[in-house]
Amino acid sequence: MEDRFPSGSRDRKRATLAVLPFLALGLADLALLLVWGIDPLWGFAILPPILFVSALAWIAFSNGFVDDRE
Repeated sequence: MEDRFPSGSRDRKRATLAVLPFLALGLADLALLLVWGIDPLWGFAILPPILFVSALAWIAFSNGFVDDRE
């Protein structure tokens, strides 16, 4: 029987490398907003979606949801 959810460290590393640039862009956007002097509340308002989408993408890449498309 084929293992649908590989738990190897290679898949996690590949997922991290795939998601890291997008997470870095989101955090750079957050830093830019705070440096420009915009109300810090706006910075914290955009942080949860950035983290949520990054975590969702990491789960998708690490579990092979992207590779299982036929």
